[in-house]
Amino acid sequence: MDAYKAATEEEVQRINRLQRDFFSKLPHVFDPPLPEGVPERLEQIVATADIAKGDVVLDVGTGTGILVPLIQEYEPKTIFACDLSELMLVRLKKHYPYAKTIEQDVRDLSLPDDSVDVIFINACYPNIVDKHRSFGNISRMMKPGGRMVISHPMGKSFIDHLKDKSPFPLDDFPEKSRAKALLEAYGFDIIDFIDEPNLYVLAATKRR
Repeated sequence: MDAYKAATEEEVQRINRLQRDFFSKLPHVFDPPLPEGVPERLEQIVATADIAKGDVVLDVGTGTGILVPLIQEYEPKTIFACDLSELMLVRLKKHYPYAKTIEQDVRDLSLPDDSVDVIFINACYPNIVDKHRSFGNISRMMKPGGRMVISHPMGKSFIDHLKDKSPFPLDDFPEKSRAKALLEAYGFDIIDFIDEPNLYVLAATKRR
């Protein structure tokens, strides 16, 4: 089974523009109160990463920062919060000024090699257009032994409900065998996998 196929630059830029415009109109949607059970599942997602005090953490597709205060409880050294939408990040910075915001596609992030301990990709895996370059870059930035968590606190079915309404294409979350085949090409091994009706969590570690 092949790893992710490279997307054309034109397609990446077109879909990223659609996403940026779409989410820039919706920052209020992510404000509390969250649906019943979601706060607890978000705590479970963050706990899966085994964040240690002093870790460097990257939150990809952070939006308004739903994971940021949960991550901060573990006393990391730095939280980088990355998103395509400037308006989302402005809202995040207002509430969580300690986070370092980056308005950029994850494939283009220029954090140093082997510099990040933990990477979260929560509720945005389906939105990543250029997965080949994105996961290649994630692997480059992550320290050997670092942990990556791909997740959604409402499960795979939530994305299925969105597909007909979304102005841009959304990929499915991968089954475990598919995920294993896709991620091993970028140096990751799966260490935990949950696929329940209301929760999807894929935790992987970068090989040493």
